[in-house]
Amino acid sequence: MNAEDHAAASTSSAPSIRVLVVDDEEPLADLVAMALRHEGWVASVAYTAKDALRLHHENPHDIAVLDIMLPDGDGLSLMKQLRESDSQLPVLFLTAKDAVDDRVQGLTLGGDDYVTKPFSLEELVARLRGILRRVGQETTDDAHIVRVGDLSLNEDSYEVYRGDTPIELTSTEFELLRYLMNNPRRVLSKAHILDRVWSYDFGGKPSIVEIYISYLRKKIDTLGPPLIHTVRGVGYMIKAADS
Repeated sequence: MNAEDHAAASTSSAPSIRVLVVDDEEPLADLVAMALRHEGWVASVAYTAKDALRLHHENPHDIAVLDIMLPDGDGLSLMKQLRESDSQLPVLFLTAKDAVDDRVQGLTLGGDDYVTKPFSLEELVARLRGILRRVGQETTDDAHIVRVGDLSLNEDSYEVYRGDTPIELTSTEFELLRYLMNNPRRVLSKAHILDRVWSYDFGGKPSIVEIYISYLRKKIDTLGPPLIHTVRGVGYMIKAADS
């Protein structure tokens, strides 16, 4: 039950990036792959270490997302096997919330970063972009800066400006704004926003999206013409004031 699809989206600054996603939680692995394809990357999905090795040998990847625990092994051993043929392959580990020893061991043995479950898809994409920049896969100097009109967001420094005015955001506000800005002029539903910004197993009410949209409006739209718009009955969209 493995799948490999090619992305057609054009929102990413590095559309040729190939990502190997390995997790035996099939819905989670597929959801991560879908998010990566939305960024314009190519995502291959494997639910076992055996299939991950096969996919990588058939068509090498630029970076791998590996679950620590797999049905036929573990992410640490899989990383070593993958690097037998590609010693420079960057790896991000997915690990359970309480598996502190696994996280430390993974980074000590050569992992580049880790994300603790549950996680937001936006955070995962940002971590992957950070790794790719560090290893030279994304080389555009301002690739980490997203702009919509006079609003700019720095994905590395977590700085947000409207014109020359700095805007202080909480981590959740930042992730929500980043998702909106990476999809300018696109209407995003509450359900889609919950999947991408809040953790994939978020059990709260969809009204949390409305609350955080109102927080962003108070901090951003009070500084100039409104950028964040409600499409009644559908969702939310960000677009430049003059577009």
